[in-house]
Amino acid sequence: MNIRKLFKPRVTNIYEQKKTWKRWLFLIALLIVGFSLWYTNQLVKNIARDERSKITTWANAIQQRVSLVNYTDDFFDQIRAEERKRVEILAEATERMVEAGDDENILFYLSIISKNTSIPVILADGQGNIKEARNVDFDPDTVKNFTPALLEEFSVYPPLKLDYYSGNFVYFYYKDSRLFSELKVVLDDLVESFFNEVVNNSASVPVIITDSTRTELVAWGKIDTTRLNDPAFVKNTIDEMAAYNEPIEIVIADRKHYIFYKDSFLLTQLRYFPVIQLIIIGIFLLVSYLLFSIARRSEQNQVWVGLAKETAHQLGTPLSSMMAWVEYLRTKDIGDETIDELDKDVSRLNTIAERFSKIGSAANLKTENLVEVIYNSVAYLKTRTSNKVSFYVQPQRDAVILTRLNYQLFDWVVENLVKNAVDAMEGEGDIRIEISEEENLVHIDISDTGKGIPKKKFRTIFNPGYTSKQRGWGLGLSLTQRIIREIHDGKIYVKSSSPGRGTTFRISLRK
Repeated sequence: MNIRKLFKPRVTNIYEQKKTWKRWLFLIALLIVGFSLWYTNQLVKNIARDERSKITTWANAIQQRVSLVNYTDDFFDQIRAEERKRVEILAEATERMVEAGDDENILFYLSIISKNTSIPVILADGQGNIKEARNVDFDPDTVKNFTPALLEEFSVYPPLKLDYYSGNFVYFYYKDSRLFSELKVVLDDLVESFFNEVVNNSASVPVIITDSTRTELVAWGKIDTTRLNDPAFVKNTIDEMAAYNEPIEIVIADRKHYIFYKDSFLLTQLRYFPVIQLIIIGIFLLVSYLLFSIARRSEQNQVWVGLAKETAHQLGTPLSSMMAWVEYLRTKDIGDETIDELDKDVSRLNTIAERFSKIGSAANLKTENLVEVIYNSVAYLKTRTSNKVSFYVQPQRDAVILTRLNYQLFDWVVENLVKNAVDAMEGEGDIRIEISEEENLVHIDISDTGKGIPKKKFRTIFNPGYTSKQRGWGLGLSLTQRIIREIHDGKIYVKSSSPGRGTTFRISLRK
């Protein structure tokens, strides 16, 4: 049974099947990730819609509350106006009563004055001497003059000037009634309660309330209070909020304010959640891929090393026997030329066994003249290649380009590449090997005039088992890549290739 024919179909198609499976798995992964992101995005949109609805409801509630507060303030203004009218009527009644003649009925004026049981009033002359007082918090019999504190208390409103007796003017002082003062406190508490309710909102949105200039802070909530002393931070926050939502303009107690707000922290988190989820999934997939790749590569390396050492071990026994037979044949009447050629092949087999034994061993690199190594390899390959294949090497053999390498393994690399080139040219054509230098690198370009390699196969050709030959195993280029990368810490790749015109492989090594 031909073992090559037994395993050939599987080896040839394994990477095509692998590509197909990769495409399907990638497509399935995309579908899973896409569905997950779509569902998460829909969920986030629904939650965001509910959150936005709460914010809208909260903003509408603010407007309604403002209307209530302003209605209350208007009501208090009406009470204040009514009290002012009552004071004016009271002052006029007092003046009329004083100016009334003997035949004039003053009971009506007395009735108006006596019915004032709530508005504090003081009648005083121009020197501040108190003539009369009613509904006040002090005893008029003991307090006869305005004290500074008392004058300030009754100077909220300008006093009414009355003509008491033909040119003797008195002044009628008054202030808000106790009932109105208490209602004013209620109004102030209502305004303060409104601001507290806005900043401690149920929608949990960051809020800033400013004055009409949009610079002075009146109240705030859900804001980093440690940074509110920074004008730049406050300005940037207000500008950011204004960009998110149109500020709510309110007028409370004849004072204009602006309420700035933006989306809650939860809504902001939800908005960026799909992006964060995608990043996390991507990182997870990348890490998983790298771990699996490392594990797979480690497993492959162990297989390669085991296979190489076992091959070297298996070759060792027959080689020892063949060496003994060569020495035995030398004692017989056989031509020296035949014995020498046989000895060369045995030495070559011994070199091959050494190559396999070195695959899994620690790299033993020595400084070598790369030009001499290449010429020696080409000299050996010429004698085992068709006469229709021409070799060209640059620079000349006397050139010196030093680099560190393992002679046996690097010779194997050159052999593999040259043999592939000969097969690609079907035993007829030119092989050029050019060695060039850069500052820290040495490049070896091996070119042929063969059938070329499709661009999409540039990387695939280095995979184990990939081959275009009918009787190939597809291990030569894979071994070559491992020797260059892992043992010599270099690079090997297809520099260029054109169908029908040939291929150029480049090897890059450190000087």
